[in-house]
This record gives sequence, C-alpha cells and structure tokens, in this order.
Amino acid sequence: MPGKPRSGQPGGGRHAWTTWLLSRSVSRSVRGALGGVWVRGPVPAGGAVLAPNHHSWWDGYVLREAALWAGSEFTVLMGARQLSRFPFLRRVGAVRADEVRVGVRRARVGWLVVFPEGAVQPAGPLRAAQPGAVWIAGAADVPLVPVALRVVMRGAQAPEAFVRFGWPVAGAALEDALQRELAALDAELLDSDPESPPAGYLRAVPGRASRSERVDLPSRLLTWITGDRG
Repeated sequence: MPGKPRSGQPGGGRHAWTTWLLSRSVSRSVRGALGGVWVRGPVPAGGAVLAPNHHSWWDGYVLREAALWAGSEFTVLMGARQLSRFPFLRRVGAVRADEVRVGVRRARVGWLVVFPEGAVQPAGPLRAAQPGAVWIAGAADVPLVPVALRVVMRGAQAPEAFVRFGWPVAGAALEDALQRELAALDAELLDSDPESPPAGYLRAVPGRASRSERVDLPSRLLTWITGDRG
C-alpha cells in the first residue's frame, strides 16, 4: 500500500532546488488539469517493469504521480528525439530508450515504465507490443506488470486518469495480459456512473474539482436569499 513519497531522481548538489521545482511543477500540472488519478489492482511494492498502453500525452506524468503515492522510485524510458527536446525531464525520471543498462538498474529499485507500443498511439485497442519491457524485466530479474491506463472525460469538468494494475506475467504472455487489462478497464468505465469512480478504484491523487462539486460563497448566499433548498 502507499508509503512515503520519494523522488529518487538525480538532482543533488547545487541544482537540487531545480529538481524539486520541476517535480512540483509536474505534480501541480496533473492536479490542476485532471480530475484525479484513480488506481486499482496489485500495486507493485518494489522493483518492477511496468508495461502500460500509451494512448495519452498524460501517461508518463500520471504513472509518476502514482509511483509517488505508492512510495516507489520512478523511471520512464523516453524516445531519444523527445528527450533531446526536453532534457530537463531526466530530473523527474526520464531516461533515453536505448539506455538499457540504466533501465535495468532502475528497475531493480523501483518502477521502470516501458511503453510496449513505443510512441503515443490513438486511443483504442492496443497496438503491437515491442520486446523492450520483456527484455529489461528478464535482465533485471523483476516482475513484469501489465498496466491499463485511460485518461478520459466522464461526468466531471476535467478528464480523469484510471490506472489498472494486472498481476505479473511471463514475457510471452504480456501482450495478451495487457489486452485483457485494457478491455476490463474499458468495460468498467462503460458500466459505471460517470459521476462516480468505477467500483474497486482508489483515488491515489486528488485533482481539479468540477464546478458542480464546489459550494462557494456566492452559491450559498444565493441559496440563502432565494430560500431555495433543492
């Protein structure tokens, strides 16, 4: 279960404050733009390779916030072109996709996120899985965890993120397991009240409240003046 948040990322010495500032900026962007991050399933407690679908710009940020909630170190493999554009993201856990030795070391001490689809794909079914996640999990001798992830608009004013952790699998079973987790998550979202989380999900990270959830002073004052009580 969740423990004390740790960043575990480079940034010591005289530049530690920049790492802290960037970390705070990432957290604030998630909490300010999304309606929350909801989690279900066996959350990894130690080193693991997480293999999620990649259908949203928010995916890496969402999983980083989930890692902090769970008290885990966080690393994500990122394409060389993207990381060259945003090199400062190394300070919050990004490493280049071809830095496999670094990935193996990080996977032994915390969550290493490897997107089997590679780049962001259109929302929908899973695309063909690449072998990187399987290889690193084997080299690091850590669990390989399929993770279904959706960032969706439902009944709130802001989109919400839902993360469904599956049980660890053997490498050959990863693609089928991830397909099943994603189908299960989609079914849970489809069958649930859009103004409530699906059954079994915990709110790991609070987010932006919708106007309908906020009872502010003008609203209460107007209720008092008109005498309307619903």
